[in-house]
Amino acid sequence: MRLIAGTATTVAAVLTAVLLVPQPASAAAQLIGNGTFTSSTSPWSAIGQTTVAAESGRLRADVKAVVANPWDAMVASPTTAALNPGKSYTLSFDAYSTVAFKARATVQYTATPSSNQSLAADVQLTTASKRYSIPFTAATAASTAAEVTFQLGGSGAKPVVRFDNVSLMETQTTRPTALYVSSQSNPAKWAAANLGTDEARAKAIQASIGSKPIFEWFGGWFGDLTQAVDTYVGAAQAQDKLPMLVAYNIPNRDACANQSGGGAGDAAGYHNWITEFAKAIGTRHAIVVLEPDAVAAAECVKKINKEPEDQYRMLLDATQVLKAQAPNAWVYLDAANATWHAPDVMAPLLVKSGIANTRGFSVNVSNYFTTADSEAYSVALNGYLSGSVGAKKYVIDTSRNGNGPYSDSTPEDNWCNPPGRKLGTPPVKQSSGAEYLFWVKVPGDSDGQCGISDKTAGTFDPDLAMALING
Repeated sequence: MRLIAGTATTVAAVLTAVLLVPQPASAAAQLIGNGTFTSSTSPWSAIGQTTVAAESGRLRADVKAVVANPWDAMVASPTTAALNPGKSYTLSFDAYSTVAFKARATVQYTATPSSNQSLAADVQLTTASKRYSIPFTAATAASTAAEVTFQLGGSGAKPVVRFDNVSLMETQTTRPTALYVSSQSNPAKWAAANLGTDEARAKAIQASIGSKPIFEWFGGWFGDLTQAVDTYVGAAQAQDKLPMLVAYNIPNRDACANQSGGGAGDAAGYHNWITEFAKAIGTRHAIVVLEPDAVAAAECVKKINKEPEDQYRMLLDATQVLKAQAPNAWVYLDAANATWHAPDVMAPLLVKSGIANTRGFSVNVSNYFTTADSEAYSVALNGYLSGSVGAKKYVIDTSRNGNGPYSDSTPEDNWCNPPGRKLGTPPVKQSSGAEYLFWVKVPGDSDGQCGISDKTAGTFDPDLAMALING
């Protein structure tokens, strides 16, 4: 169907101020001072058998002697504000070590650190840099002035450990209402990179697409999934905005069309992937569209001698994992589009795929059916769901449905970059009907080498973007 490839590109300095969204006054506070170590280690300090130094934008911690206990070699930094007992927080950081070993990360109250730790998590460090994201709840204490520590003793060696991008933020008590606009979406990055060479199109694409809240797609193309998810969700949290994510990595992905084939290797691999994805969101607020087309396309796995029932079981497991590990994420299990399966056929498939564990379902993802047709389909689908799991909330992808579906003599491929399509209603929360109208599909990202684009699935095509802008 479609694959979203995401790699950061350098943004021209002249455009940065235009593309970045100002941080509102209500943004979540960053409770770590100097978590990026650009020029110094202050206010971080070395404790016990440890020395610290700033090195190439990282904190370098050298363990000077072989010590028995984790706390015999530490680095620590006070938080910029006291913690709020009972509130949820997320500690995130990048780390790697010259020796693989199990370190310990803590968030503890400075008055009674050894007996009053809100977080004490063992962290398996490796020789390759990884992102760690750990949610926790602040404990009750008489004095809640806190510190973050990394305890590096007890490895049986003298490792050198490097840290970067340390972050500590409280999860907002009130769910954000505004949707996150990322300066790193494919359209925004293309506009930034081409402002000086293709100015007219760059400005049009940024104004019509890049400046809108668009979903970020996550799959196996990220080498460090935790880093990708945590960075995106954390950036949204810092602006008090809702991040919007697509989980797109089920085995035998896009089994019917195979333009975006791939996914995890098997059920165990997918369980591990969706667990890492969910844990990286943690207790933070988010919106997740779960596996576009996976329910509707399950029958197509028979072409490769796989069982549809296995697909449904993997989706059921995914909904359970997300419910447990990302409790503040509103998850919408994908229910395809208005014409793929009749509502009475789709409803029981959604039930066995775990829709009871989610907020609801998504429709029309990456498709072109009108909002009216998608509404009618969703209402009919809820009619069948109401007798089993109850009627569910639903969202509609309007990213490319401004002119409705395309029709010609070969309807089997009319979903793939058809001509004459147009951007639909921009993302908005509604008071009736669909809970949200979303741009789940990134406008301008190709469906595959078909229709009016020769780009591979997930690749941004400015010609395709301009065709959607101009209708």
